[in-house]
Order: sequence, then structure tokens, then C-alpha cells
Amino acid sequence: MSEESDSLRTSPSVASLSENELPPPPEPPGYVCSLTEDLVTKAREELQEKPEWRLRDVQALRDMVRKEYPNLSTSLDDAFLLRFLRARKFDYDRALQLLVNYHSCRRSWPEVFNNLKPSALKDVLASGFLTVLPHTDPRGCHVVCIRPDRWIPSNYPITENIRAIYLTLEKLIQSEETQVNGIVILADYKGVSLSKASHFGPFIAKKVIGILQDGFPIRIKAVHVVNEPRIFKGIFAIIKPFLKEKIANRFFLHGSDLNSLHTNLPSSILPKEYGGTAGELDTATWNAVLLASEDDFVKEFCQPVPACDSILGQTLLPEGLTSDAQCDDSLRAVKSQLYSCY
Repeated sequence: MSEESDSLRTSPSVASLSENELPPPPEPPGYVCSLTEDLVTKAREELQEKPEWRLRDVQALRDMVRKEYPNLSTSLDDAFLLRFLRARKFDYDRALQLLVNYHSCRRSWPEVFNNLKPSALKDVLASGFLTVLPHTDPRGCHVVCIRPDRWIPSNYPITENIRAIYLTLEKLIQSEETQVNGIVILADYKGVSLSKASHFGPFIAKKVIGILQDGFPIRIKAVHVVNEPRIFKGIFAIIKPFLKEKIANRFFLHGSDLNSLHTNLPSSILPKEYGGTAGELDTATWNAVLLASEDDFVKEFCQPVPACDSILGQTLLPEGLTSDAQCDDSLRAVKSQLYSCY
């Protein structure tokens, strides 16, 4: 028998399949690290991430999810689970809790997370309420710029702004670079009035902070506040009780002193609105990035919630994400506190 006929006889692609059988579909490609050598070193030093143990650690977290939360409807892909391990410095138990909190947050606040997709937020995006600056800071952090003065409460509720922020964070965290470096927030409170500030009561504050601290796999390295009016003292008085000490220490209030801002964020990466040399503040580019991701958000956030996840959302809320009945959202009390700081 010739070598050719012998190879045909033993080839699994020919011999082991009948005429009507098709070969099984190929398995999805495994994780491929996109980090530079410098970021691999940074992840090792700051996040306890060891490349030689990375997939072992991911498998350990995957096994914990399957054992402890078998009905949790979640992705178990390597790249997805890595977000949570990095956010909790490869502590398995804390990464698991963060993953559970992540899904609990989404189930517990339907006004924010139902039908969450860029096309549903065109008004917010068009307002210029938020964007991501084109240049990262010296540590490699993306800078999320938020401008509350661009929001007109009569146009849409404050929860629409929160939806837009969450969309932005979801898009940013897809990048392994962001998972390692984290983000910086630049909040411009120019022109924020008492009536506008009163929309951000304790209930909203607790939920937003609960998500950012305990329900989302992102590292917030700093929050820089500029042009804050006196009323911001009242806003911060509402926020601060819910902040962990580590996060509270990362708030920096600069007022109108842009030189103070530039000691943390160099002028070379800032638009001219903030004394920078990077041109006009551009919101259109980031809006286009989000809108181009429409299909991904539809797949992730616009599907029916499994019954078991509904139960999860009611029973495993992280600290700070209490229900409406458990949190005093008295507008009169909030305004009283704000007036005292005005």
C-alpha cells in the first residue's frame, strides 16, 4: 500500500467520520496576553499577577464560581475572569465576591441596567456630559472627563447620566492595559446649582459608590474635581460617608487653580478648557467608539434576566446597594444639608 493510501486510512479527518458527519466546530481561541513587557512587570509588582500562574488562577476562580454559584449567569471566559482577579490582586475569594457583586448590582437597579446600550443614550452622549480624553496620564491611566453642568434635568433623569458612565467603564475595562493601569476621573463642577445638586441624594450616592467600590472590576486611581462651587461641600458631605478611606484619599479638589491640577495631570494631555495644550475638548470621538460597540452591549445587557439571577439580585447586594425602602432619600433633608454648605 502506498504512503498516500495509508495516510488516508489513518487520518481522523477521513477515517473516523462517516460521509454524513461533520467535524466538530473548533474551540474558541484561548487567552492571549496583550500586555507589554512593562505592563507585565507592573501587574506582577502591583497586582501579584504571575504570568506563569495566570491561567491556573483563572481556572481556580472558574471552579469556585461553578461550585459556589452554579446558577450564576456569567461569562467564564479567561479574559473576562481576569478582570476580577486583577481588580482584587489575585485574591480568589475577593475576586469571586466582586464578580457576584457585579451581577447583583446589575440585577438590583433596573432603571440603570435594563436596555443598556449606546443608542438608548444618544441624548446624554450628545450633551457632552462625559468623554474620555485621547491621551492617558503619565501612569497610563485613561482620563474620564465628567461635566455635570452639561446636564439639563428637565431633559432626562439623573439615572441616564449614570448609565452613560457605566457604558464608558464597561468599554474601557475591555482593555487589559486599563485593567492594570486603572483610570482617573476629572470632574468639572462649574455652574452646578443647588437645584441640580439636590438630584444626587443619599440613595443615588450609595448606589453609585457601591458599584464603583464593590461592584465593578476597575481601579480608580484618582478623582480630580475642578471649578467646584461652594455647594460642592454639600455634595461631598453626602458622598463621603459611603467612601472607603483609600478612595476618599484619592479625591483632590482644585477649585479654579489649574496649576494645582497640572501637578497631577500634565497640561500636555489636557484640552485647552483646562489649561492644556491638547486642543479643544473632543466628545465626538468617544461617542463614536461607544456607538460602534452597539452590538456588544445589546448582547450583554439587553437579554432576558434568568430567574435565578433575579433571586441573586435581591439576596446578595453588596454594602451600599440597599433597597429604596432601606435608604432615606428625603429631598427635603438633602436640600437642608446643601443649603447649610451654600
